[in-house]
Amino acid sequence: MRVVSGTARGCKLQPVPGMNTRPTTDRVKENVFNLIQDHVRGARALDLFAGTGQLGIEALSRGAQSCDFVERDRAAYAVAEKNIRAARVADRAALHRAEAADFVARAAGRKFDLIFLDPPYGGKILENILLQIETFDILSTNGIIICESAVEDRFAHGFALVRERRYGATLITVLQRQDGGTDEQNEDSDLPGQL
Repeated sequence: MRVVSGTARGCKLQPVPGMNTRPTTDRVKENVFNLIQDHVRGARALDLFAGTGQLGIEALSRGAQSCDFVERDRAAYAVAEKNIRAARVADRAALHRAEAADFVARAAGRKFDLIFLDPPYGGKILENILLQIETFDILSTNGIIICESAVEDRFAHGFALVRERRYGATLITVLQRQDGGTDEQNEDSDLPGQL
């Protein structure tokens, strides 16, 4: 695992020991940031289910204004903290040891431009956190949510679908507020959106 681009490019990131955390592969990460590159610079980012912290670190490396990292697991939290320091982005990072849903509830009133969601695959975790994000209204007007899930996972949400991409067994879904979309069509997608 490494930072793909930006000020921390090439920085090696430590994995979380054991099999409880499934890091995003460098290939998927690079493709995700190619999809959202116009939304990163100056963004207020939120990396829920942060794990190693690599998605938020990548955003900071590419010019995001700030990033809140949320991780409940003690070992993953410690690794994320080390990786943030190693990438030299700690001055724009805030690390929270908390359940994702608890953090979202406490963040009511704040607005994030980029929200990364990479929870454990399967079950209703992704669907539930999307409902929390909608309920507590923490996505900025032109903000986007980037969800990573297994291809077979299905989840309901109240957001506009901007784009979906499949990378092997991984599905990346980009969402935005229902009132934040346009009527334009993407040149490489049948889905409406701004990306």
